[in-house]
Amino acid sequence: MATARSTRRGILIASVVTTAGLIISACSGTPSGDPSEESVNEEVTISVATSQNEETPNYYCGVELLKERLEEADIGFTVELFPASQLGPDADRFPLVQAGDIDIDLQGASALSATYEPIGVVDAAYAFDDVDHAFKFIDEGSAELFDGFHSATGVNIVDGWFFGSRTFTTKDVEVHDPEDLAGVPIRFPNSPQFLANAAALGVTNPVSVAVEEVYTALQQGIAVGQENPIVATHSSSYDEVLNTVILNNHNVGIHWILVSDKTYEKLSEEQTALLEKTIHEIRPENRTCVEEATEEILDDYRSDSNFTVIEQDDIDMDAFIDQAESYFEDFYKGDALESYKALRALAD
Repeated sequence: MATARSTRRGILIASVVTTAGLIISACSGTPSGDPSEESVNEEVTISVATSQNEETPNYYCGVELLKERLEEADIGFTVELFPASQLGPDADRFPLVQAGDIDIDLQGASALSATYEPIGVVDAAYAFDDVDHAFKFIDEGSAELFDGFHSATGVNIVDGWFFGSRTFTTKDVEVHDPEDLAGVPIRFPNSPQFLANAAALGVTNPVSVAVEEVYTALQQGIAVGQENPIVATHSSSYDEVLNTVILNNHNVGIHWILVSDKTYEKLSEEQTALLEKTIHEIRPENRTCVEEATEEILDDYRSDSNFTVIEQDDIDMDAFIDQAESYFEDFYKGDALESYKALRALAD
């Protein structure tokens, strides 16, 4: 489903591409006002980058589907995939997206907030009640924030794909409420928003190491836990070291699909329309894939005596949610606070 934001942008892009086509036609001697003239689909190679590895649903039920469907349409697309941060970490890739050197990238709001701070509120702990709430925000409440992001960066957020709800996973540390996290060294990504999440959730001893160093930090006991979607915890093999899964689901993980203005400039109208349509159509398929993969992994944990899975019925969810809301209502100021409140108000 196309978002209102995407539809408005698509109209603008189509206008720009059509105008460029008319200028080229005039230079080649073709009457520019001929109503039968069609936008030409030139051969174009599109690069798609993500931090996710090939074992995660956002790869095999996300960017891999995007590649297949764009190439199968036979309108000039060749798609090259670069998973597992092959083109660098999030912070290094984003300027390449702005320059058009990377055509499509998948990043979280916390990483993007390093460039455009207001978008960080989207990654606040318990900002979204569930996936439906997150998708409602994308479809009904994101226009102003995404327009501001585009104006500041020259990069469009076309849609968002679910990549799993972030949960705590530890080595022998059971967590039932925020007090259980006090003093426990838990790895969090080194970004202002995620470190704010740590404080909001009761983590008083966050450990910030690069993602490439997380496995070693867990092995050596520098951290005794980390937080990630179950599919990411499993695909990164953190569950080789950790054995306790806490299903507090403190963050609905969304990877935002980024396309720069410079990439749109090299696409025809038909290519632009297909790209956006395909990204939107993959969103619900990807969600189902993530949810099924998550349950499959959890079922394996539940049947394995070496693992302890703490279900939501055994967690004081109200304590976590209330503490996070109270923290962020004081933490955010000005426009960020208004954005946070507007986001929360969209919950059913």
